[in-house]
Amino acid sequence: MSLGWRELHDLIGIPPSHDRDFSYTGVSSLTEAKSGEISFLGNSRYETHLTATQASLVLVPEGDFSSPAGCHLLSVDNPSVAFSRVIDYFHSQSTQVQPGISPGAHVADDVEIDPAKVQVGPGVVIESGAKIGDGSIIGAGCLIGRNVSLGKDCLLHPGSIIREACLIGDRVILQPGCVIGSDGYGFDLVNGRHQKTPQVGIVEIENDVEIGANCCVDRARFGSTVVGEGTKVDNMAQIGHNVKIGKHCLVVAQCGIAGSSRLGNYVTIAAQAGVAGHLEITDQSVLAAQSGLFKSIHKPGVYMGNPARPIREEQRKLAALSRLPELRKEFGSLKKKLEEPIGE
Repeated sequence: MSLGWRELHDLIGIPPSHDRDFSYTGVSSLTEAKSGEISFLGNSRYETHLTATQASLVLVPEGDFSSPAGCHLLSVDNPSVAFSRVIDYFHSQSTQVQPGISPGAHVADDVEIDPAKVQVGPGVVIESGAKIGDGSIIGAGCLIGRNVSLGKDCLLHPGSIIREACLIGDRVILQPGCVIGSDGYGFDLVNGRHQKTPQVGIVEIENDVEIGANCCVDRARFGSTVVGEGTKVDNMAQIGHNVKIGKHCLVVAQCGIAGSSRLGNYVTIAAQAGVAGHLEITDQSVLAAQSGLFKSIHKPGVYMGNPARPIREEQRKLAALSRLPELRKEFGSLKKKLEEPIGE
């Protein structure tokens, strides 16, 4: 597979300034690219790598950059976005549906599925009552439970699990080891023993959502746990029962969102942050990495710390704490002077 000069410009949406008889064979990083490949400069910190790259073409932001020998620089508004389109082009073949159901898969007799329009890998189990949308790829070892509805053009990587009755929209991506619809963490203390609370709800994943590797999205105690359209969840995140996540949110690695909390649209929960149960986070809010949220956020902004507070407030607190050793010395000096006997 190759990509021509004019096709490259069409792909990234800019007109070519001139014609060039050249075809590109792939993509790679600045340091690993070989002749014939395309790379990009997304951060000025890596400009030193640009001067030594072996790539034949590098997508760069607007500015004055030195072009290494044999390399053409192409200025674009957003090199990362443009490069992503090039990556999609070269890797599209690997995600195209190769229709058919593997002989090693088990598909219940009443499953709604068109074998000519889906790809089902070895070891897959699709239980009774499930519906599988056209264009979907189900990787090896996946489990799709009873009465699950899987939308069109979904990609389930190997080992992902969707438990009974959950609803999955179109173009959803589940990374390996992802579990959708595991039981919510609910127990009642009865006569000194923890008794499991039935979890009879479901999970709804809306269109264009991606859930990272080894994530768990728990089913609701009743009703639905919801992950809104366009939301992207990083690896190893925990989303508790009855949580409602809005549209186009970012939930980063190792986050925990406790039961019945609600996130608005365009909310970012950064790495290793924790959200206590039954809280609300308004639209376009950011919870910084390793923060702990124990009160609802009603005003958009950036919050950090444990407990989380507006970032400026937390930064002032941290600045004051950093001066504590110095203030302690000053206090000791003043105390010593006060204890000195007063001259006659």
